[in-house]
Amino acid sequence: MKILVTGNMGYVGPLVLRRLRESHPGATLIGYDMGYFAHCLTGAPRFPESRADVQYFGDIRQVPEGILRGVDGVVHLCAISNDPMGALYEDVTLTINHRASIDLAQKAKQAGVKKFVFASSCSVYGFAEGGPRREEDALNPLTAYAKSKVATERDLASLVSDTFTATCLRFSTACGMSDRLRLDLVLNDFVAGALALKRINILSDGTPWRPLIHVKDMARAIDWAVQRNHRDGGTCLTLNVGSDAWNYQVKDLAAAVAQMIPDVEVSINKDAQPDKRSYRVNFDKFTKLAQGFLPAVDLPNAVVDLRDGLTAMKFQDPHFRTGEFMRLVTLKRLRENGHLTDNLEWTEGPTLRAKGVGSA
Repeated sequence: MKILVTGNMGYVGPLVLRRLRESHPGATLIGYDMGYFAHCLTGAPRFPESRADVQYFGDIRQVPEGILRGVDGVVHLCAISNDPMGALYEDVTLTINHRASIDLAQKAKQAGVKKFVFASSCSVYGFAEGGPRREEDALNPLTAYAKSKVATERDLASLVSDTFTATCLRFSTACGMSDRLRLDLVLNDFVAGALALKRINILSDGTPWRPLIHVKDMARAIDWAVQRNHRDGGTCLTLNVGSDAWNYQVKDLAAAVAQMIPDVEVSINKDAQPDKRSYRVNFDKFTKLAQGFLPAVDLPNAVVDLRDGLTAMKFQDPHFRTGEFMRLVTLKRLRENGHLTDNLEWTEGPTLRAKGVGSA
């Protein structure tokens, strides 16, 4: 088996490579990444990409078709990965997250790839009152990031066949320790604040709902999707990925962190404008289909995982929200230092491409 993982040098990718290497020791694993965050390592015991057989540095907007030769499955993680980045780089977000994703899927299909696993997001539900959202419920994407995920899901559905299947995994909000930790995620931010500041600042009134999932469990779900037979869910399957037990209000997440880390003050902005991103999610379909690959990490263990990981790094930065573990900050600094163009292309030499594997 040969598996291509795009965007593997981000937050989730190192855990995906680790999981796939453990589950498929004989597989050929190929990484493809632009390298924006390659330097943002956090307590990694080894270079994460050493688990791949081949690592290419390249722009997802210009994937050489030769990279797909002989590939059985594509795990597509690559994206401009959150709402603040999407707001600042809206056109780039739509180009990378949607148009380039569909271009990759088309090339994959033409190259004979059998399975395409797309990392989508529960943020497609936006603001949703009433009960937990099911896959068939109306979508309400509020940001460029969420809209790009909806568009890619839609267009992937038109490409599938008996020989080319797609699995769209609508992930809950990610959390947990990684070899390239992000602190611009709600639970990760709370733990970092608790350690560095002895204070958790909730910018909203604390009532918005968020479903969460640990990055290890995201990797488990991706492993399942790579193995999924199209008879289990059809040639194009879209499903929410997470656990019903992990639907939390933001204030409950802060309370859980404060319970695990002593002497922490929780500050709630009771005068904040309502957060339009609030939704609970139903995971019945995933629970039925993915037996053996369901989430195994609970909230207390996720907090401990982050606490211990950050402590091992001797993390004490009270200004972490302006540091390199915030993805938007890293991109801004790369631009300010002249390394990236306004379109987030590298300026030093031609646009990075994987070489020796065919032309774009």
